[in-house]
Order: sequence, then structure tokens, then C-alpha cells
Amino acid sequence: MTKDLDSRNWYRYGSPRGFYPLAGRLIPWFAIAAAIACAAGLYLGLFVVPVDANKAEVARIMFVCIPASWVEVIIFLAMAASAGIGLRFNSPLAQMAAQALAPTGLLFSFLDIWTDSLWIKPVWGFWWVWDLRTAADLTLILLFIGFIGMHIIIEDLHRANKAGFLVLLAGVLAVPAYALSAHTWPVRYQPSLLDAAGAGELASLLAVSLGFLMYSGAVVLLRLRCVILEGERQGDLVAKLCGRAP
Repeated sequence: MTKDLDSRNWYRYGSPRGFYPLAGRLIPWFAIAAAIACAAGLYLGLFVVPVDANKAEVARIMFVCIPASWVEVIIFLAMAASAGIGLRFNSPLAQMAAQALAPTGLLFSFLDIWTDSLWIKPVWGFWWVWDLRTAADLTLILLFIGFIGMHIIIEDLHRANKAGFLVLLAGVLAVPAYALSAHTWPVRYQPSLLDAAGAGELASLLAVSLGFLMYSGAVVLLRLRCVILEGERQGDLVAKLCGRAP
């Protein structure tokens, strides 16, 4: 009996109404974890880890750029998976999650390509290197913008998610290209940090990456609550929150 009750309790989190209060409880924990991880990672990267004497302090930009590049790919894959699950199983919550993930993915895409330019300019003397990685960055930015645009143009969530998922299918080629472009990093970044990274370098990169992921979790959950309220604006959830009888 208890097992059945627990199963029912977990099952209700699969609906927007059931997940709404859970998301509110999780947001502070994600935010605290993000602050701690980012503070620890950036402290290591900016003040503890030694840098190449030839490139001086500009090399520390990598401790933001590389984690941002990792997180943007993770968010894209999560968004594509959520959109696909939402369409395959007709899950409104999964479709709403894909909609909530897109702006954060776009944010980290811009952060990645912007910090990448800040690194390349003083080292190579120009802002852009039109290699495979830059092309994949721009492709991901366009995919995020296209997915967001579909939800702006199309009011129906299911139809917008279906059209947006078709846009995301182009990322099937972009993401592998992005992964392959990692082999070009020793040319564009400081080799000593990537080819022979020590414990401090890896700890900083992983801590900042974890912080970015936790930040993404907090922001996406907050945005997801807004999307749920918008979708349930005619239902009893909004009426209950406003103190009105359903």
C-alpha cells in the first residue's frame, strides 16, 4: 500500500500542476550550489592556477569560455530530448521544459563565442577564426533562436514544439561537429591547460562547469514555473495561487 502511494506521489510530478511546487522548492538549492561552485572554480582559475608566461593573464578567460561551451551543448541535448519526449509521449511538461531551456542555452552560446573572441584577439590579433568550432557555435546559436522564434510565432504549445523540434534536428550534425572541433583547441587555447592539465586546472574547469549547470537548473526551473502558469492561466492552479476559488 505504501509503495503504491509513493508511486502515485512521484507520478504526479510528471504533470505541470504537480511539478510546479516541486520546482519552487528546488530553485534555492540549485542557486546555492551554483554560487558555491562558481565561486570555488573562479577562485582557482583566476587566482591560484598558474598561466603560460607568454600569454599572461588573458589565458584565464578559458576558465569561463570552456565551461560555457560544455554547458551550451548539454543544454541543447537536454532541450532536444525534452522536445522529442514531449512529442512522442504527448507530455506537456516535457514540451514546457524544452521551451524553458532554450533561452538559457542561447545565453551560454553567446557567452562562449564572446569570451572566445576575447581570447583570440590578443593572442592572434583578430576576433574570429572561422574553423569548425566557430561554425558549430554559430549553428547552435541559430538553432536556439529558431526554436525560441517558433514559440513566439506559434501560440499553440504543441504545434510550436513540433515545429521547433524540426529545427533542432539540424543540430544532429552541429553537435558532432562541435565535439570533433575539440581537437582544434590546443591551437586556439593554451596547450599547457588542455594537453597537460593539472589537478588545479581540471578542478577549476569542472567546478565552473558544475556552477553553470546549477545556475541553468535554477533559471530553467524558474522560467518553467512561468511557462506552467501561462499554460494553466485558465485552470484552477492560477486561481488557487491568486486565492480565488477554482
